[in-house]
Amino acid sequence: MILVTVGMQLGFDRLIRAMDQLAPTLDKEIIAQTGRGDYQPRNMTAREKISPSEFEGLVQKCDLIVSHAGIGTVLTAQRFSTPIVLFPRRLDHGEHRNDHQVATVRNLEGRSGLLVAFEEEDLARTIALGLEMSKAQPALSPTAKQLHEAIARFIEGGEL
Repeated sequence: MILVTVGMQLGFDRLIRAMDQLAPTLDKEIIAQTGRGDYQPRNMTAREKISPSEFEGLVQKCDLIVSHAGIGTVLTAQRFSTPIVLFPRRLDHGEHRNDHQVATVRNLEGRSGLLVAFEEEDLARTIALGLEMSKAQPALSPTAKQLHEAIARFIEGGEL
């Protein structure tokens, strides 16, 4: 399964439309959290909002996340060792008030488990790489998983 997310504050029709067009070629179930966008997908399951606990469950089950460049999503993907393809919102497309998402992906590019696509025509190739990455990733040991979860709890809420 592929999980697509654009965050809950803004829609991101360019990403949702591109994924909807790719969906029939991917041979995977695709669930999209679409935010407040206008585009209504026809080829994938779409929901405006997904609760945080359900979102984590989907991240644990999915083979790949395709997302805007939201740090919360990046941290969640990392916590569950789920490969992620980042597709940043861009100022030149009127998708945000500045290019901070482009700056974010430039700083994260090259990290393990993280791929970047800047254009719609790059998504199919980048998703294929991400799915291959998913097959090759070893499962975390129970101890490593506990450590990842403890670090995430500390970063997100200051608790140990």
